[in-house]
Amino acid sequence: MVLDTATLRVAFAVLAFALGLLFYFSAFRSTRSPYSAWWCVALLLFLSGSACFLLNGTVHQWWANTLGNVLLVAGAGSAWAGARSLRTPRYNFWPLITTPAVAGVAAALDDPGSNVWAGGAVFLASMSLMIGLTSRELWRLEPGYTRVRIPMATAAAGVSLFYLLRLIVFIAAGPDSPTFVTYFGSAVTTLVTMVLLAVVSFSMAGLSTEQHTRALTTVASQDGLTGLLNRSAFMEMASEQLRRGRGNRSSGALILADLDHFKAINDTHGHAAGDLALQAFADACRATVRSTDLVGRYGGEEFIVFAPGASPYSAEIIVKEISRRLAEGSIPGVPKMPTVSYGIAVVDAGVLTLDEPIAAADAALYEAKSLGRNRAVLG
Repeated sequence: MVLDTATLRVAFAVLAFALGLLFYFSAFRSTRSPYSAWWCVALLLFLSGSACFLLNGTVHQWWANTLGNVLLVAGAGSAWAGARSLRTPRYNFWPLITTPAVAGVAAALDDPGSNVWAGGAVFLASMSLMIGLTSRELWRLEPGYTRVRIPMATAAAGVSLFYLLRLIVFIAAGPDSPTFVTYFGSAVTTLVTMVLLAVVSFSMAGLSTEQHTRALTTVASQDGLTGLLNRSAFMEMASEQLRRGRGNRSSGALILADLDHFKAINDTHGHAAGDLALQAFADACRATVRSTDLVGRYGGEEFIVFAPGASPYSAEIIVKEISRRLAEGSIPGVPKMPTVSYGIAVVDAGVLTLDEPIAAADAALYEAKSLGRNRAVLG
């Protein structure tokens, strides 16, 4: 039995609907991860776009064909946004809006009432682009992510390449050519997409669970106000770095920082201003330290920095730069940014814990306070 394009599109819509329900109840409701939400949206858009093409050959083709292109490209864009959410919480919504819009305009201007391939070149290029971006985001995930990352990225790259080849043959030979119909026609594409959609959706569940787990780990390790490591997470990660550094006998520096006269800020300008001061200092730390350094909130207005391999001189440069960045900031209603006192201690090579360096840095910090604050003292 030969399945025609309409039958395959109905089957595709049914599959997308079933997978959407399964994914919603099995992944999204249990994890609430952004990735699972985006993939549910993508499945809904694929379902709706495929349903629109079922109206080809009817009086509704003129709008259904155009809308189908928009929805399918938006579905591919949602897959890209989902993959991007695994790597960063920041979104770039312009491609999600402009790419489907361009595909829709191209279809609307190409006589969609009589041409089932209205705007076909732009549609194929848009699909190849968005799915290619999805593959790129998956490849850019850190190696420690779930093992399905590589197969998922490879599958997305293959689909992107398939749409690119469709585009090339579409332009070179036309949609009615034997080559295009046989290898890249709607029936072939729908069948291939159905298989990939089924396989990929179950891999997506693994990625959603991984994202949810990582989000919970981040919440457990971060200070809620500043976004830095909390005390327990800092100590755990610093101990791990010390264990890894025992082999190369590397030393480092430990810094304790305390905002001067912080209580006066709370009493004079309110606790909201105090919170902003803490956040400003945390931002100054993030902008200054290296990617290998650890920064945490030690308690109250006190912060801690561990810089593996840094010398006391390097630590002094770090604290000066942190204070400079903090001084350049501003807090609404507070005429002057707070100053900071620092205690610096050497972390000798081969030490097993930070107990002694912390004690030395704490004594140095106390001395910096007694000498008039707004300075760094080496313990």
